[in-house]
Amino acid sequence: MVKEETLRTPDSRFENLQGYDFRPFYFVIDGYRIHYLDEGEKNAPPILLLHGEPSWSYLYRKMIPILVEA
Repeated sequence: MVKEETLRTPDSRFENLQGYDFRPFYFVIDGYRIHYLDEGEKNAPPILLLHGEPSWSYLYRKMIPILVEA
């Protein structure tokens, strides 16, 4: 469902990353697949962590467990 002109890193590149044991989720907007993480209790207030290019959610790998515990 990715637009033909879109480049995407193969999913296999994200397997077995040290310290990044989060389950991936995706939704599609206008033909683009968007990745997100959903950690913690379902009834807890949400915390939104954003990043820009060239970083990605790996940047938050050490912060997410602390935020979930809090």
